[in-house]
Amino acid sequence: MAEVYKNFNAAEDVISGDIQVISSPLWSENVNPLTRDGGIGFFTSSAQSASSGIYYCDVYHRNPQTATNAAIQFSTAYGSINGSGSVGDANTVGQNVNDTPTRAIYGQYRNLLLPPTDNAFTFGTGDNAVTPDNIFIVNVARARYRQKIDQGNWTLRLAGDFQVTDDSGASNNPQIGAAGRIFNIRSGSGGELNAGDTTVYGLFYPDAGIMIFNAPAIDTKASLTLNENPPGVSNSPSNAQVLYRAISSSNYFAARSEEKVNSTHYFVRITNKQFNFSNNPTYVTGSQGQFVHPQMQNNPSVYVTTVGMYDNFNRLVAVAKLSQPLLKSFNREVLIKVKLDY
Repeated sequence: MAEVYKNFNAAEDVISGDIQVISSPLWSENVNPLTRDGGIGFFTSSAQSASSGIYYCDVYHRNPQTATNAAIQFSTAYGSINGSGSVGDANTVGQNVNDTPTRAIYGQYRNLLLPPTDNAFTFGTGDNAVTPDNIFIVNVARARYRQKIDQGNWTLRLAGDFQVTDDSGASNNPQIGAAGRIFNIRSGSGGELNAGDTTVYGLFYPDAGIMIFNAPAIDTKASLTLNENPPGVSNSPSNAQVLYRAISSSNYFAARSEEKVNSTHYFVRITNKQFNFSNNPTYVTGSQGQFVHPQMQNNPSVYVTTVGMYDNFNRLVAVAKLSQPLLKSFNREVLIKVKLDY
């Protein structure tokens, strides 16, 4: 009977604790930066605009009307603590301010990103701190980033030469909130800040894939024509569309994702006397289990193609495939390294 299992020697055969940081383009099809080139760019869906467009605007890398592989890259949204910039619920008498989409959006991101004691987003610190009523949001699709967005390695252009990035390079001790680390969004590119502009334009949450912008500051700097009509007044286009059009016309959004991968290395050591036979029924013939090929009588040979890894209950938990069959016999030993990432 051929040998079936062999235990690993934990001290010699298993090496764990190998951590690698993998950085890759944030956008679909490994595009970076996201610009209009070869059918790729900034596209919206008329179907989404008609259904949930009053709340947010999904941005695709290809035209969803014509491309089957069009995928959402990020969404833009606008929130107002007092409900401005959107019409209230038509089913509510007087179109109650509490039922406006912009107020709902503000409340959603406040609950997601701020601690229970904070009622509003504040940008800057000390005497320079401001708490505007309105915010813009860029929410990167969860499928686009692995573990987090790579801080200090993104640039969003909003108008002309005005582009923003985060201040992670200047922050050795970032603030930690309910959604992970928090960095300021400043004027600059790729983590390099514009020294001549100290305004905090937003907050960056790399672990949540979210950027919260000070809407009045962005409106002033990029001339977005922010719509602050009170609830009940017709609003067209929505501010989510206003932000999308600014990003689309500026035609530049560069970013990368980052992921820490833990690896364990298993060294499969097969000595000359081990695994020289096979349980495959085609290996033998007859009731006496004779070799199909008689010349293997004193020199059996097998080819290793797969390594199966089992738990303590002999349940198969992982399979490693060799790139090509590996000859094994009594005068050959084999060492196979299996790398398990998780």
